[in-house]
Amino acid sequence: MIEVQHLTKRYGNHMALDDISFKVEKGDILGFLGPNGAGKSTTMNIITGYLSSDSGEVFIDGKSILEEPKQAKSRIGYLPELPPLYNDMTVKKYLEFMFHLKKVRLPMKEHIQNICKTVHIEDVTGRIIKHLSKGYRQRVGLAQALLGDPPVLILDEPSVGLDPAQIIEMRKLIRELGNNHTVILSSHVLSEVQAVCDKIIIINHGKIAVNGKIDQLIGTGKGTTVLRIVVEGREQTVLSVLKNIDGVLHVSKLAETEKGCFEFLVECSKDLRRSVSRAVAKADCNILLMQPAGHSLEELFLDIITEKNPSSGGIS
Repeated sequence: MIEVQHLTKRYGNHMALDDISFKVEKGDILGFLGPNGAGKSTTMNIITGYLSSDSGEVFIDGKSILEEPKQAKSRIGYLPELPPLYNDMTVKKYLEFMFHLKKVRLPMKEHIQNICKTVHIEDVTGRIIKHLSKGYRQRVGLAQALLGDPPVLILDEPSVGLDPAQIIEMRKLIRELGNNHTVILSSHVLSEVQAVCDKIIIINHGKIAVNGKIDQLIGTGKGTTVLRIVVEGREQTVLSVLKNIDGVLHVSKLAETEKGCFEFLVECSKDLRRSVSRAVAKADCNILLMQPAGHSLEELFLDIITEKNPSSGGIS
């Protein structure tokens, strides 16, 4: 549904994005994470067509954001951190205005009614937007993103400024939207991402440090453990060795930490440190690091962004 190929972006001498590539499949709810200045906002702005890259391509449902911008953008619903609301309009008038602005080709009255029901704002459609609570304004912003029924939703900090009850409601709504849409969710609240998303990408210093399913990356299955290891050797050889160890459930490659050295997360059904050590040595490869990975998304995130070696985990 979304394919990002070799995106690079510079601001003067600063490399904001350094040749990043990833895919988001139909029906995924992807958490897109990174510390401030990591390249997260730049990536999202390029995907939505608000910013051009220096090189690389983005495809939305097979449509190039560069070659077919109208077709690609029509497949995206975007909720920025500050929703683009006209505060002196009523909710109904605002959604009708955005409906025409987006040139939606659906029965307007029925379409807007269905969206308002989906995001639970049908009881405030006659109210002026500036008089609504923060939670309702976020829902109105989400309603405009849903106009035209786009297959892709990109949500930037959708829960920012909400109270705890509103955050719970927003999480439930995002999970419901994931039944019919591909969703990219950007948030600094890692517990929210872990509660809502099934996959994550962590970007740091313009490179992708982690890309995978949350349960496989942090070992949320009962009785499972996750080892974080760095091995010197041929990448495919190491992958094959790790995957064939009895008790290994999943192997995720993070990055090449230095030439000929690769970092992996290995999900295991039990403590396999000795088995891993023996198997890697038998393949004539060297383990440079082996340690338990964090058992929460917060721990994994902190492991990545506070790595002492700035080149480790795909960070540069």
